[in-house]
Amino acid sequence: MKSFINEYRSKLITTEQVSDLIVSHSDIIVAQCASEPQGCMSKFHLAKDRVQNVKVFSVLTLKPYDFYIKSEMKGHFELCSWFHAPGSRQAIKEGTGTVTYVPNMLHRAATDRLKVRKPHMFVGTCTPPDDKGFVSLSLGVTYEKDILEAAEIVVLEVNDQLPRTFGDTQVHISDVDYFVEYSQLPPTLPSPQPDEDAMRIGEHIASLVEDGSTIQLGIGEIPNAAALSLRHKKDLGVHTEMFVDSMMELYELGIITNKKKSIHQGKFICTFAMGSEKLYRWLDNNPAVEFLRGKYVNDPCVIRRNSKMVSINTCLMIDFTGQVASESIGINQYSGTGGQTDTAQGAIEGFDGLGKSVIACRSTAQNRKISTIVPVLPEGTAVTLHRSHTDYVVTEWGWVRLTGLTVKERTKALISIAHPNFRSELTEKAKQMGYL
Repeated sequence: MKSFINEYRSKLITTEQVSDLIVSHSDIIVAQCASEPQGCMSKFHLAKDRVQNVKVFSVLTLKPYDFYIKSEMKGHFELCSWFHAPGSRQAIKEGTGTVTYVPNMLHRAATDRLKVRKPHMFVGTCTPPDDKGFVSLSLGVTYEKDILEAAEIVVLEVNDQLPRTFGDTQVHISDVDYFVEYSQLPPTLPSPQPDEDAMRIGEHIASLVEDGSTIQLGIGEIPNAAALSLRHKKDLGVHTEMFVDSMMELYELGIITNKKKSIHQGKFICTFAMGSEKLYRWLDNNPAVEFLRGKYVNDPCVIRRNSKMVSINTCLMIDFTGQVASESIGINQYSGTGGQTDTAQGAIEGFDGLGKSVIACRSTAQNRKISTIVPVLPEGTAVTLHRSHTDYVVTEWGWVRLTGLTVKERTKALISIAHPNFRSELTEKAKQMGYL
């Protein structure tokens, strides 16, 4: 450490000084989720009076930062979101004119933007440097490492409460232009407790997962219910974009061993992690988990190399033909594509012919007032998963497999797992459309 300490100290600046680095008509790309550089981002707005047309690219922005939540920032800053979160949705609802969505596939999000123009600045988070002069990007390298390597200016917020992780997270201090010291507990995300319907969905999902499968599992009530329902399985493996508490818990129970994986045997493979304080402590210096770039982990060509790959995702609604809407209702963008298309496509193309893509949703929404299985998607709704890639669909009423089915067969199958209160109505509509 002694030989690098002077270089490190010479690069230290304050969060306010980071705002001085912002220039007009430029791109800033920040790290996502639990890796979000909250100290720096809370000061971006200080550059408002001297800059115009600054685009800040982010995923799941966790806080309503001043640089985009206030309408007076219009023309100065714009949050370009690859995946909306409550803050960006709030700004859109309030009509600030400071937020836009970036259509993307997760494994190409960074590389696609780099085809447009080189980012002026990357701002991320990291651990303090070790005695070899390396910091760890800690909780995420989904796109962070690719952008860091391309940006004109690299700023890392050093947080001594971040876990040191392995894989492609290591960066030498010589490759960083500025450091900002900002200590805080990394943002946490509690595991939601599933209700009865979610548990029924989870049990149906678990019935589709064979012993020795490699799984991709996200966060939320339904994925958590699926994890709880997997406790009687054996020798599961994990190849996922997001590492969550349930994976740690299944590992500690001996359910996940990663021993049967066809690639990266014995290792969890992920691109980022978010969860509880316990999860972050468990990840610290844990060689069982490798964080690799999203352009690799979520590449369908890589995913298909996993044995018995099962991709488990959720959606907002699905139409009779199998079109899956997971991110918007009409023109109102709710979240984003994320890695759903990547993982679904990779899973169903599994090299061993045993891969499965599972799309799960409750059969109703808005307090059971509407069906999530619909004849057609509302006008303007984004199709997250093309109907040709829709495989298994699960609700609390069971599961059906759409692969290879005709539109008429798909319609009949989906109505069978719709809520009973809507089956007659859906059947009548299907007949009018010529689908039954």
